[in-house]
Amino acid sequence: MDGRRLLKSNDFLWIENQRLRQQNEGLRQQLAQREDRSRQLAALQQKHQRALDQNASLRRQIAQLRQQLKSKPKAGPPPFIKPAAAQKKHPKKPGQKAGHAAALRPAPAHIDVHQQAPLPVDLDGAVSCPHCKTQLSDVKHHERVVEEIIPVKVQTTCYHTTSGWCPSCRKHIESRAPEQPPAADLPHAQLGLNALTWAAVMRVCYRLPLRQITALYGQLGLKLSPAAIAKQLQRMSRWLHGQYHRLQLSLRLAGVVHADESGWRTNGKNGYIWTLTNADHTLYHIDGSRSGKVIADLLGGDFGSDGQGTLVADFYGAYNQFKGPQQKCLAHLLRELKDSAAARPELKEHSFFKKCRRLIKEMLRLKQQREKLRRAEYEHRVALLEKRLIKLGEGRWGDVDADRLANRLRKYGGQLTTFLHKAEVDGTNNAAERALRPAVVMRKITGGSRSPAGARAWAIVASVMRTAQQQGHDVVATIQDLLKAEWSGKPTALLTELLMPVILQERNCLPSPL
Repeated sequence: MDGRRLLKSNDFLWIENQRLRQQNEGLRQQLAQREDRSRQLAALQQKHQRALDQNASLRRQIAQLRQQLKSKPKAGPPPFIKPAAAQKKHPKKPGQKAGHAAALRPAPAHIDVHQQAPLPVDLDGAVSCPHCKTQLSDVKHHERVVEEIIPVKVQTTCYHTTSGWCPSCRKHIESRAPEQPPAADLPHAQLGLNALTWAAVMRVCYRLPLRQITALYGQLGLKLSPAAIAKQLQRMSRWLHGQYHRLQLSLRLAGVVHADESGWRTNGKNGYIWTLTNADHTLYHIDGSRSGKVIADLLGGDFGSDGQGTLVADFYGAYNQFKGPQQKCLAHLLRELKDSAAARPELKEHSFFKKCRRLIKEMLRLKQQREKLRRAEYEHRVALLEKRLIKLGEGRWGDVDADRLANRLRKYGGQLTTFLHKAEVDGTNNAAERALRPAVVMRKITGGSRSPAGARAWAIVASVMRTAQQQGHDVVATIQDLLKAEWSGKPTALLTELLMPVILQERNCLPSPL
């Protein structure tokens, strides 16, 4: 082979080598791409498998949730709606038991009108049937009593009075009838004693809105505006302010006083309504503050310091300033035990909670048995209960809520058993809560008061009316008697009989005792 052929062969081999190199490089790239795609495919396969597993898990959860939804009870009412009472297996039937006499209204004390309701008579004067005109046999006479309300009629009275200037008293004097209100807004007509009193009763006792009262008066023929009733209530409160002050003095002198407070809004601002009450008197006071100064001004800072007065209240710190005997409300303590156990169900079986509930119920039960037990036995059982109370308070119970309530027992221990030593003291503050209930209902209806003057007027009138109800007086007649006494300037002891000598002495109407 000569040189030229070798050169051609070499060139061919070099070109073929280059081609193979390029082909090899292309194959390498394709192989790398295929490996990348294989890795991507493996990753996608793993992702797909995870998606399949997650999808299966979600399907199982959906199936479980659907099963729970089928077996889940219906949602309860919103928090502001009281839940429905549980149905009892054997509910008590309403009404009297079989064999008891019917509980009907009592018969009227007297008959005002006698009216004949005869049957028709025939030509012979015999009683006959009104349908077929046949004579009746076995004729009897009956009395059927019906109580009716006489339709109201507006009566306008013009009082002809006489006035003049008294040079001795240095003031203008004008005559006035006993039932005539003091003149105001002349020459316009005023509300009479009955209209004024019934408007106040409907507003305070029956808690009617002002527009409802004006609508009712409008149907009866007496036109007035809601603002007019509000104005008249404020006037009435000024006339009854003396009685309000006497109620306050009566409670300061009382042996047992229940106190409580609740929220009350005045002109959109948050405030509080305070109440002091005992068996015969109730006092309301509306204030923007809940500080201890309010109750100290109402009750007197030295209340009970002589050991004669006992204050029954809850655990609010404002009542701790009084140095005299106190009784803390055991119902509040039981309620807090229940609420704590409801928030943490594991506390229901906690030793402290079980022992504390049992002890409080035994204390209340012992007070009910006071009159049935001998004095020595009663005092012995009281001493045992007090020892158990001290032991509960001094224990360490290993729980935040239990230790907190044990600390309260330790702090107020002596004030939790006062009612066991004093027969006239109750172990709960239910009396104050019952006195506050009408005010709370009024607050729900009206939202509070529109002005401080209106709030004070409502507190004064409500205090007098609540006291009249407690003492068994007719509210309308009582308010009218108090108003007429105030208009005439004559003191009255209608609601505070025991306090009248003290008040009259303060007015220099009676000589002070030696």
